[in-house]
Amino acid sequence: MLKSVGSNWVVTALMIVVLYLLTPFTLHKLGVDGYGTWMLITSMNGYLGLLVLGVPMASVRYFAQHAAKGDSSLNEAISSCTGLYLLLGLIALVIGLGLYALFTLYGIPTPRHTDARLAFAVMALFVAAGFIGLLPDGIMAAHGDFVPRNVIRLASVLLRLGLTVGLLTLKASLTLLALVQLACLAFDFTACVLFIRHRHPEIRLGLGGFNWGVVRQIFSFSLFVLVLNAGSRLSFETDSLVIGAFMNVSSIPYFTVANSFIIYLMEFVIAIAAVVMPAATRLQTQGKTADLREIFLKWSKVALSVTIMAGLFFVVLGPRFIAWWVGPQFEHAAGQVLQILMLSYLIFLPVRGVALPILMGLGKPRLPTIGFLVAGLVNLGLSILLVRPLGLAGVALGTAIPNVLFAAAVLVQTCRELQTPVAEYVRYVVPRAVLGAVPVLAVLLWFKLGLGVRGLAGLAVAGVAMVVVFGLMWILFVYRNDRYVDVRSRIPLLRVSGRA
Repeated sequence: MLKSVGSNWVVTALMIVVLYLLTPFTLHKLGVDGYGTWMLITSMNGYLGLLVLGVPMASVRYFAQHAAKGDSSLNEAISSCTGLYLLLGLIALVIGLGLYALFTLYGIPTPRHTDARLAFAVMALFVAAGFIGLLPDGIMAAHGDFVPRNVIRLASVLLRLGLTVGLLTLKASLTLLALVQLACLAFDFTACVLFIRHRHPEIRLGLGGFNWGVVRQIFSFSLFVLVLNAGSRLSFETDSLVIGAFMNVSSIPYFTVANSFIIYLMEFVIAIAAVVMPAATRLQTQGKTADLREIFLKWSKVALSVTIMAGLFFVVLGPRFIAWWVGPQFEHAAGQVLQILMLSYLIFLPVRGVALPILMGLGKPRLPTIGFLVAGLVNLGLSILLVRPLGLAGVALGTAIPNVLFAAAVLVQTCRELQTPVAEYVRYVVPRAVLGAVPVLAVLLWFKLGLGVRGLAGLAVAGVAMVVVFGLMWILFVYRNDRYVDVRSRIPLLRVSGRA
C-alpha cells in the first residue's frame, strides 16, 4: 500500500512543480483578465463533470469486488460502464451548449470575446471526452496498478508542461490552452488502454458485455457518488463564479492562486484515498475488519502529518511565497485567503483522505455524500452572504466553516462503522502530531519575524529547515514506539544507538 501511495505522491509532487512553473507563466502571458476568464471557463465546464453520475467511484468499487473474488463478471461490468460513459459524455456535450449561452452573459473583456467562446467550446468537448477517459482509471485501480498508472500520469503532466509553454509562447490564446488539455487527455487514454491490453489480456474493452442489470447495480451506488461530486463542486468550484458575479473577473485570480496551494495539498491526501477505498472494499469482501481498522488509524495519522507539515508553511510564510511567485500585489489578498482556508483544512483533509473513502468502500455512502452536498450548499450561501462585506476573505470563510463541520460528522460515522471509539482515534492520531508541530512552528516564525525572509533563497532555506526539524520530531517523537509504524526502529543508526 505504501508503494502505491508513494507513487501517487510522486505524481502530485511533479504536478505541484508544473503548477509552480505554469501559473505565473500563464498569468503573465494571458494577463489578469485573460487568466480570470480561463478560470471562469474551467469552473463552468467543471459542472459538466457532474453528469458522470458518480460512475467512476462506483466502478472502482464494483471492479475491485470482482477482482478480489476472481470471477468472470468483470468484463460485463467494464462493458456496462463503457456504455454509460459514452452516453453520459454525449449528454454532457449537449448540455455544454446551454452553459455556453450562460457564459456569454458574463462580463468578458471585449478583446477576448471570440477566443474565450472558442476555448469554452473546446473545454466542453474535453470534459465530455473525459468521461470515457475515466474507464482505464477504474480498471487499473481495481487491479492495484497504481505505479504504472502514475508513470503514464507523469508523462502526461510533462507533455502538458511542454505544450503549454510552447504554444502560449507562440500565441497567448485561451483556445490553444484548451487544446492542450484535449491533447493530453488523448495521450493519457491511449497509453492506459495499451497498458491494460498488455498486462490484463483477459479484459475486454468494448460494449459486447453490456448489461442493464449491471448498470442498475452501479447506479444504486453511483447516485450517492453523484451527490458527493455535487457537494465537491459546490465547495471547490463555485468560488470563482461567486467572485465573478459579485465582484469582478479580475478578482478571481487572487482567490484561485491561493486556492491552488490547497488543491494540490489535497491531491497529496487524496493520493491516500485512491488506494484506501478499493482496499476497504477488498478487506470487507475478505472479512478482514481488524486490518481495515489498522489502515484507518495508521493512514489518518499519516494524512494529518502531511497536512501539518505543508499547512504550517502555508500559514506562516505562504503569503510571502505568493508575493515572490506571482507578484507583490497578490501578497495581502491571496495570502489572507490561503491562511483562512489552510486552518480549516488541517481538520478537513485527514478526514477527506482516509475516513471518507473508507465509508465509500464499505458501501456506506449516505452520510458522506448527503453531508458533502449540504456543506456545499452552505458554502455557496455563506460565500454569497459574506462576499460583499468581507470580499475574498468572506468567500474563504464561506468555504472553511462548512468543511470543518462536515469533517467532524464523517469522522464520527467512520469510527462508528469500524467500532473504533472517537476517543481512541483522537488519542492515537492527534496529540503527538500537534506537540511535534510546535518546534516546526517556532522555526517558521523565527524565519518570518526574526530574519524577515522574503526572497526565494530565504524561503527555500526556511523550507529546508522546517523539513529537517519536522523529520527529526516525527522520527524521534511522533512515531516513536508507534503501534503500527515505528519509523525510529527502521533507521539503522537510531536502532543501534537505542540498543546501546
